[in-house]
Amino acid sequence: MESNTQNRAIALAAIFQCVDGVSQIANTGQLDEDVYNTAVNSILTDNADSAEDLFGSIANLKTGLQSMMGQLSTSQTTPDGKPRDLEATRYALGLLQLEKKLNNNNAMFQRLLEGIEETQKKLEFFDIEHENITAALADIYANTVSKIGPKIMVKGDQQHLANPKNAAKIRALLLAGVRAALLWRQAGGNRWKLLLERGKLQKQADQFLKQID
Repeated sequence: MESNTQNRAIALAAIFQCVDGVSQIANTGQLDEDVYNTAVNSILTDNADSAEDLFGSIANLKTGLQSMMGQLSTSQTTPDGKPRDLEATRYALGLLQLEKKLNNNNAMFQRLLEGIEETQKKLEFFDIEHENITAALADIYANTVSKIGPKIMVKGDQQHLANPKNAAKIRALLLAGVRAALLWRQAGGNRWKLLLERGKLQKQADQFLKQID
């Protein structure tokens, strides 16, 4: 993976898109189908030639790019006038931290890869949005990433969080977020890059959004 601002922006947008999906489910019990399918595809795709290919297209990351623009802003409000979502920032930083710890745990990382390979085989029998695929990805997260800690404590409406299907989708999205965090690191991303390249990342995200529109 080439280390450049473009790839880092794609990876960071993917992280924030997963985070946005988690927030959607936690607070409303609903989730944009395209956001979810893009996340699941990024976990189960193993033949992508580029960061963009991993998510199908830049257009599939529109939600994440918009969220990223707002979260990287130094203002207390997003470009569209809404308050910055501090929970989203907390989730995103948590995913970056979990990926770093996972990368340093070879046994757990191998277990995660094996779980993904087994889930890929299930695609011969189930569509990617089938609840069996979601359940398999949720189990991978629960048995690998979640055990490393610290756990990401998702806040929202308890009625939605207590729903088993919602809980499974949240775990699958968090797993996709860890996958995107891995891409961020492979593209040269780290905590310093996040701080020092904030302006460059925003500019790149804005360019991507103009391409989509």
